[in-house]
Amino acid sequence: MPLSEMNQKDCRAFLAGASLARLACSFNDQPYVVPIYFAYEPDFVYVLSTFGQKTEWMHANPKVCLQVDEIADQANWASVIAMGTYEELPEPEFSEEREHARKLLSSRYRWWLNAMAERQLKQGTDTINPLFFRIKIDSMTGLRASS
Repeated sequence: MPLSEMNQKDCRAFLAGASLARLACSFNDQPYVVPIYFAYEPDFVYVLSTFGQKTEWMHANPKVCLQVDEIADQANWASVIAMGTYEELPEPEFSEEREHARKLLSSRYRWWLNAMAERQLKQGTDTINPLFFRIKIDSMTGLRASS
């Protein structure tokens, strides 16, 4: 199973075609990893979420890591790791960015489901306030295996 490094162009193309990732954040030396749906455009990953542990932790420590995988089988896979900085997009000062995020995310199948379903399980039928954020990508690397 030969491994090869993905160049930046390949990493960007890979992220552009993906929609599910694992987001890692850290607080007080404790890591936390959650699945997220996202939309990518050069330099940024956009996410719809709700308020909770990950957003609290990212407020305290905005340095995050995103991992995106595509696994056909044990010998054929690709993985990209993106390091970046969390940026919340509150209203009204980020209305344009929020609308941009909504447009990018709306092209993804059931893009809202993860964030809303998780919060509804925890809160019941109470009103759920959505939160848009983005990750400013500082660096990324990728590996690909093929048989």
